[in-house]
Amino acid sequence: MGQPVGIVLVSHSERLAHGLRDMLVQVAGEQVPIEAAGGTDDGALGTSYDRILVAIDRADRGAGVLVLTDLGSAVLTAQTVLEDRVANDAVLVDAPFVEGAVAAAVLASTGADLEAVTQAAVEARDVRKL
Repeated sequence: MGQPVGIVLVSHSERLAHGLRDMLVQVAGEQVPIEAAGGTDDGALGTSYDRILVAIDRADRGAGVLVLTDLGSAVLTAQTVLEDRVANDAVLVDAPFVEGAVAAAVLASTGADLEAVTQAAVEARDVRKL
């Protein structure tokens, strides 16, 4: 198997991003590069351009990177980072933060490509809980 797709979790909360990362590592294993980019540079609630950029670079092992966000400005900040990056190997996906991340991580652990991992995250929107 080649390098797996990387996953970046962008949240307004550093604790939320890291907690979800911990859950994904339990589900998908350590071989999937999963990075948390939560909170601002000074530890407050919000998002950080620099944290997102660094997380994408760390998660990129050559198979592309899926970026998932929690709320409004996280989307805007992630979009700005992706627009500014020279590399065109990361995609921001419109998917539920937790369910999309779990689906993406599980599929990434199988060696699936970026398109398939993205599709799994998007399809998680339609999975009913009850």
